[in-house]
Amino acid sequence: MINTSNFKWTRTPERYIINKNEVVITTQPNTDLWQRTYYGFRNDNAPVLQITTKDKYFSFTVKTQFDSKKRFDQCGIVMYLNSENWLKASIEFENQSIQRLGSVVTNLGYSDWATTDISSTVKTMWYRLSRRESDYCIEYSYDGMDFKQMRICHMWEGDDEINFGIYACSPEQSSFKAIFTEMELTDCKWPAHK
Repeated sequence: MINTSNFKWTRTPERYIINKNEVVITTQPNTDLWQRTYYGFRNDNAPVLQITTKDKYFSFTVKTQFDSKKRFDQCGIVMYLNSENWLKASIEFENQSIQRLGSVVTNLGYSDWATTDISSTVKTMWYRLSRRESDYCIEYSYDGMDFKQMRICHMWEGDDEINFGIYACSPEQSSFKAIFTEMELTDCKWPAHK
């Protein structure tokens, strides 16, 4: 397990708790990570808690629990290099029926968004970020054991020292509590392609 004392904030939230093996973030309204594409706006004010590494082969896993209830409320895993180069994976609340399990990759100032709809009754999810040099794999799991691939991507500025960790935000007029536990850093669990 990762000791949370090694993490550092990029934008500290107003309300949070950090224990040895748990982080709790209470989101603030109008916080988000997004760059340019389609919507025409740029938001770069979500709180991000990360550690730094030059290790080019690893996997980072975290369990998220959340009481999100307003559109776009989200919390999950992140690799934030700077405002124009980052990736994230989370569940974004949509309405009482569906949420969007998805990921965003932002390279050179442009974001994409890949999603699949899941039930709004889901309030716990595990994520795993794996690195192989400047290529990355994001996976999700409902139970922390059986992980399924969300996406593979390349980060144009992700080939040397990077920052990775967790984030939570509420892009609209909302606030909710996100709980992060079972954070683990291991050898890379994303096998080489053969």
